Amino acid sequence: MAARSPRAAPDAADAPSPPGWLPVFACWALAAASTLGALFLSEVMQVPPCVLCWYQRVFMFPLVLLLPMGLFPYDGRVIRYALPLTLAGALVALFHWLLILGVIPEDMKPCTQGVSCTDVQVQWLGFVNLALLSLLAFATMSALLIAARVRSSR
Repeated sequence: MAARSPRAAPDAADAPSPPGWLPVFACWALAAASTLGALFLSEVMQVPPCVLCWYQRVFMFPLVLLLPMGLFPYDGRVIRYALPLTLAGALVALFHWLLILGVIPEDMKPCTQGVSCTDVQVQWLGFVNLALLSLLAFATMSALLIAARVRSSR
């Protein structure tokens, strides 16, 4: 087997990944974990989602398919399509969390049929509910996409 000379061009495997690749990949991993968690809770644990949970899913589920299209090969333009989904999802999740906390009055709740949006069906550590987890996921994904955009523009 011949040794590679130091002047030889690096292989594609040796080439560094684009600066925005890792944050977009982390965003995809978080979206995939969130989607799997939502599906596990509703399909396996039989926890019915409320109307606001469905809206949050509308913004989360497409990210699992959209983000990998911009990763292989890396295309920074995927950020302009994914970021509006994460920001809109964060706004819905924030509204849902504030509704659960009682900051938003009951008469503004959109859930008039089925599961109430103010019911806390799953709660960990006494304060972590699904609306808060969704808000944290969307906020983290938004921050990752903004970081990828900043890194790519340098």
